[in-house]
Amino acid sequence: MELYLIGLWETVRDFIGTGGNVLYLVAVALLIMWIVMIERYWFLLGVFPREREQIIAKWNAREDTSSWYAHRIREAWISEASSKLTARMLLLKTTIAICPLIGLFGTVTGMISVFEIMAVQGTGNPRLMAGGISMATIPTMSGMVAALSGMFFVQRLDVRVAREKSKLIDNMPHH
Repeated sequence: MELYLIGLWETVRDFIGTGGNVLYLVAVALLIMWIVMIERYWFLLGVFPREREQIIAKWNAREDTSSWYAHRIREAWISEASSKLTARMLLLKTTIAICPLIGLFGTVTGMISVFEIMAVQGTGNPRLMAGGISMATIPTMSGMVAALSGMFFVQRLDVRVAREKSKLIDNMPHH
C-alpha cells in the first residue's frame, strides 16, 4: 500500500511538473468546491429533513393558521429555510466558473515560456518547446475537468434544493 501511495504521489508530482505551478491553484479551487459540495449534500440529506419536520410540526401545532399574521409567520419560516437551503450555492457556482479561468491563466503562462524559449533558442529545438506547450495545455484541460466534475453535482444539488423547498411548502398548508 505504501509503495502504491509513493507511486501515486510521484505521478501527481510529474503531472504538476509538466503542467506548471498553476495546477496548484486548480487543485485548491477543486478542493474548496468539493468540500462545499460535500457539506451541502450532508446538509440536504442529514440536517434539513429534521429541520423541515420541526418547522412543519411547529406550523401544525399553531391554532391560528389562517390570519394575516399567521401567513407572515409561515412566509418567514419558509424564507429562513430557503436561505439555509441555498447557502453557499453561489460560492460553489463561482468556484466552478473560476476553474477554467485558472486553466486559461496556465495556458497564458505556458505560452509565454514557449515564446521565451523561441526568443532565446529559436525554433530549432522542438524538445524545449514541448515543455512549454505542455504547460500551456495541461492547465486548461485540468481546469475544464475540474469545472465539469462540479457542474454535474451542482445541477443535482439545485434540483434537490428546489424539491426540499417544495416539500416544505406543500406540507405547510395555509387556510
